[in-house]
Amino acid sequence: MDMKTQQALLLIDHGSTRDDANELLPKVARMVKEMSDFEIVCYAHMELAEPTIQQGFDTCIAAGANEVIVHPYFLGPGRHSISDIPRMVAEAAAKYPGVSYSLTEPLGLDPKIGELILERVRESLR
Repeated sequence: MDMKTQQALLLIDHGSTRDDANELLPKVARMVKEMSDFEIVCYAHMELAEPTIQQGFDTCIAAGANEVIVHPYFLGPGRHSISDIPRMVAEAAAKYPGVSYSLTEPLGLDPKIGELILERVRESLR
């Protein structure tokens, strides 16, 4: 029986003790969902706040995903995006042997980041 692949996108940030910081990621997830063909876009915080990575992964599966693409919503390749998040995602995925997952690179170096920095600079000078 060939089962249709249902992909989910799971965005993961660091997490904060500040609510205003944690409230950004759900907004990013909604924006990405509207901009993409993903029917399932979930989010999680690595630490300090919920949903946890396990909760975010569980939400993807509960929504019908059998493949989860994980994006560490971090600027650069640090310890969290290179080692902590892959380890925590592997632990979360272990509950679901039939589900495949992969991790993207963090945001990294991209001309769009440079444009955004310059836009923020221009806004501050107004």
